[in-house]
Parts: sequence; structure tokens; C-alpha cells
Amino acid sequence: MIPIDIPGGNNLRLEHLVLDFNGTLALDGQLIPGVSERLSQLAGHLSIHIVTADTFGNVARIFEGTPYRIVVLGPDRQDQGKQQVIRDLGPLQCAAMGNGKNDVLMLGEAALGIGVIQQEGGFPGILTTADVVCTNVLDGLDLLTNPLRLAATLRN
Repeated sequence: MIPIDIPGGNNLRLEHLVLDFNGTLALDGQLIPGVSERLSQLAGHLSIHIVTADTFGNVARIFEGTPYRIVVLGPDRQDQGKQQVIRDLGPLQCAAMGNGKNDVLMLGEAALGIGVIQQEGGFPGILTTADVVCTNVLDGLDLLTNPLRLAATLRN
């Protein structure tokens, strides 16, 4: 669990991290350098869930041997599928990270939504839905390992 105390705001007690794959953790189906190490570090504190359409068919291979839960969604209503993962886990215990149109509901449902805008770009709706927006997935993951950064950004 990662506790995040936000002055003048809601304190968070995060147990799950739900992540989009392509555009967030990966570019063109390849894991962004540095992601694996950060996920390993966070896995000591959070249950990691990777939710994807698995466009390149390689997610299982990339995360083989890790304790992460992989959820492969069908082609229809992926936004609702991602949102349902958050609901099933319990929104108040979830952080979520994504960049696309199909991530907006997930980011809004989670107690902490982190939008990322990288080489693949970002859907404009994440800017108004996410609690925090980063220009790099590594910075987004680092927010969870350095909760005072989040407290400083989210304080009232």
C-alpha cells in the first residue's frame, strides 16, 4: 500500500496500479526503457494490473515471469472494460495511468488518475479527467514512489 496525505484534500491509500500498455508503458509495442525497473519497485507496494487490447500480441511475453496481472480486452468498448477493472478492484484503492481516449473513464474512476502525453500523443479528454498529467511515463511512475511530489501537486 502507498499512503498519500494531501494537505487540504483527500488522503489516498493506494493498493492497485492499473496501467494502459501502448502509448503509456510502451511505444509501438516495445516497453519504454526504465519502465520495467520502476514497475518492479512499485510491485513491492502495489498490485500491478496492465489492461490492454494487446495490439502487437506481445504483452504476455514482455511481462512473463512478473507478478503483474494482464487483462486483454476485446475490440469493443475498451473504455468501459478499463473502467470495470477499476470498479472491480475498488476505485478508492486504485491509481490509473493512461494516454488515450479509451483511458478517460478509467482515469476518472480511479482515486488517482495520471494522464501521460508522450510520443504517441494524448487524447485531450485526459487533461480534464486526470488528477495529474505528465509528459513522461517515468515521471508518472516516480510520483508513486515519491508521494510528496503528488501531495505538492494536489494540495488545496
